[in-house]
Amino acid sequence: MKNMPLEDILNQALKAGADSADILLAHSISLSAGVRLGKTESLERSESFNLGLRVFKGKKQAIVSTNDVSDAAVKTTVERAVAMAGHIPEDEYCGIAPEELYAQNWQHDAELLELEDRIASVGPEKLLELALEAEDAAMSVDGIENSEGASAGWGPEHYTYVTSNGFRGSYARTGAGLSVSVLAGTGTEMERDYAYHSACHFDDLESPAEIGKRAAERTLKRLHPQKIATAQLPVVYDPRVANSMLRHLSGAINGSAIARGTSFLKNDMGKRIFAEGITVTDDPRICRGIRSQPFDDEGVSSEELLLIEDGVLQSWILDLRTARKLQLETGGRASRDVSSPPSPSVTNLFMGAGKATPQELIGDIKRGIYVTELIGSGVNMVTGDYSRGAFGYMIENGEITHPVTEITVAGNLRDMWLGLTPANDLRHRYGIDAPTLRIDGMTVAGN
Repeated sequence: MKNMPLEDILNQALKAGADSADILLAHSISLSAGVRLGKTESLERSESFNLGLRVFKGKKQAIVSTNDVSDAAVKTTVERAVAMAGHIPEDEYCGIAPEELYAQNWQHDAELLELEDRIASVGPEKLLELALEAEDAAMSVDGIENSEGASAGWGPEHYTYVTSNGFRGSYARTGAGLSVSVLAGTGTEMERDYAYHSACHFDDLESPAEIGKRAAERTLKRLHPQKIATAQLPVVYDPRVANSMLRHLSGAINGSAIARGTSFLKNDMGKRIFAEGITVTDDPRICRGIRSQPFDDEGVSSEELLLIEDGVLQSWILDLRTARKLQLETGGRASRDVSSPPSPSVTNLFMGAGKATPQELIGDIKRGIYVTELIGSGVNMVTGDYSRGAFGYMIENGEITHPVTEITVAGNLRDMWLGLTPANDLRHRYGIDAPTLRIDGMTVAGN
């Protein structure tokens, strides 16, 4: 990869009539193993090598991708891209970054981020061993009756980004993952749940025994769920679903939505949208972070970005195009694949921890709901209206009691965020992370 003549390809594009151009080269290898009831169900290896060429003619851009980097294929790719650019409508905001915005110390930053595990050597036998061990740990718990399977994965990814005005950057990351899903109960009374973990470094992955046991315990707790009547109740979100609040926030403050005027927060910059004390940060500089990066997919340096400070909205999520359209500066948050133009996207997004423990957060609730699973995507980003199917547990007199099913939790994100209280149990696990969250006064629709 290091010897690929990418600059030569860009020069070919310029000679063919492009005013400027860039290339994103992505090379990944993926190993995965799946088991069910102690037997191997799948063992796969895939490798992809893709090059995306983006060319600009005036205010027009075109992208052509290929996995063939032979001289003939590259020549055809260049010709097609330049020809396409002549027939595409103008976009006055497109274009590569000016030289002064490019990341300067990305090599040093990439080393500090430790995104690549250079020690682990993981083969299919090891992945099968992990998956079997995780499933066995879950199946060995009394009450677990069946398995939906366990899977383990591992692989490196390499990215290189080059522009016609002088930027060339590259970095690598590795990823490991392990998951298991099991069932308990019989007949129509069966329930399922799961557990998983992912990490950049193999040694950071939780043990198969821990993951399997957690999946089993979650499944057993779901047995014999009850239905409830519709009521206004406090709702507490478990951390594995609490991060959905940040997913909705990132969509609402995404530069594309703001530029189109399709977000209910389009006029709220500098206004309070969360309760006092709430902070939300996007940080691409977390060491071994799942979404960390030394530069974004436009070569711009990626720095920590405070989105919410003391409950007040401080920034949009911007790439070059949306920043130009909004007459602002890019936040270094461009994301793209080889066949599409950049768009704004978050990196490691998280809400700051609160002061109360999860138990203290629940302790004064006489009757409420503890949500562990959300179903569907019933959120209107134009109005902020929120309505999602859910599974969870009753909270009675400050204690989590029996499971409840067939419920819908509803409200409006404006009201929900202003009434939100975080616990102190923040952990960086998913790339988008929040602690346990409590929101009072939500409508819980039952039967």
